Amino acid sequence: MSEHTGTPLPAATDVLIVGAGPVGLTLAAALADRGVDVTLVDRQAEGANTSRAAVVHARTLEVLETVGVAGELVDRGVVVPRFTVRDGDQALLSVRFDGLPTRYPYTLMVPQDVTEQVLLDRLHAAGGRVHRPHEVASLVQDGDGVTATMATGETVRARYAVGADGMHSTVREQAGIGFTGDTYAQSFVLADVRLDWELDAREVMLYFAPAGLVVVAPLPGGRHRIVATVDDAPEHPDMADVQALLDERGPRKRPAKVTEVVWSSRFRVHHRLADRYREGRILLAGDAAHVHSPAGGQGMNTGIQDAVALAPLLAAALRDGGSAADLDAYEAGRRPVAASVVRFTDRMTKVATAGGATQRRIRNLLLRGLDRIPAVHRTMAMNLSELAVDGHRS
Repeated sequence: MSEHTGTPLPAATDVLIVGAGPVGLTLAAALADRGVDVTLVDRQAEGANTSRAAVVHARTLEVLETVGVAGELVDRGVVVPRFTVRDGDQALLSVRFDGLPTRYPYTLMVPQDVTEQVLLDRLHAAGGRVHRPHEVASLVQDGDGVTATMATGETVRARYAVGADGMHSTVREQAGIGFTGDTYAQSFVLADVRLDWELDAREVMLYFAPAGLVVVAPLPGGRHRIVATVDDAPEHPDMADVQALLDERGPRKRPAKVTEVVWSSRFRVHHRLADRYREGRILLAGDAAHVHSPAGGQGMNTGIQDAVALAPLLAAALRDGGSAADLDAYEAGRRPVAASVVRFTDRMTKVATAGGATQRRIRNLLLRGLDRIPAVHRTMAMNLSELAVDGHRS
């Protein structure tokens, strides 16, 4: 079933979701399964998204079981049971996921476009669709619902609207919700490459270096994801750019050779949190509500978990005639989780980008010491996998 490009929008719907990335698709599928009439719009044409977010953590796979896509994602991804922090050839700290209390004791590496296709297929199976390209120009709400006006002048009347439209969310701005935080000084290089690489393909490796960090992680099809901090990244990093990063920051004894850049980009990283997740009948999820460092690969994961938490609450509110108490529970449950992720990833980023030589030596000594403490391994694994958000786990 193809997406609905250029087709008229419905005049009315129960829930209007703005943004058809992983968060919007998850929410739409979960609501459609509950019999909610959903209209999902996105300003981008079909196929515009690329690999971008590539990490799916254990807690996200658990919640995606309720949507019915966890198994297919595992089949299409690369299972990685270990995360290692290194300085050149020296391992500083190794975090294993294979002892975690979950059916998914690993990190799953799968490109975002694959995740989105799996979720889109699931939405189609539930009878839903994506309307493209439709850009929301304004939102006006009253006591009974929200009227969304598109850039084309078309309008949709919804009982509720959800902004899953990313960091520069029009929905959040229209709702008048603040987005408190800051921007990191460094820019980031993001690239999917093919490598001549002799190290373990079952690890995500984070390399520290005086010039900054570089992450190397396996992807399906023999590719690798590269993430690196630089002062001013080129708009489209090429093979020479990525090779220089690996030569300067990666392994020494068995260096990696880049043979192809499949896709690349640059981006600036923010750490911001919405002042609230709800303004009347308008709600936020995913990057519209929280953004943070890519350290740990937790952005998309936290957003998908938002969507799975919000779906039953919205469905209950619709059944109960719009119970405010149901929707207040969403912010109460999810905003503290996002705040914790923002703090955790901010600490990881600051440790990884420590400045002077003395600071780096102290950091490396501290990490080697922590690597000898089993409790530290478990705490790191629980935080990275986001299983720590479940207070019933030990």
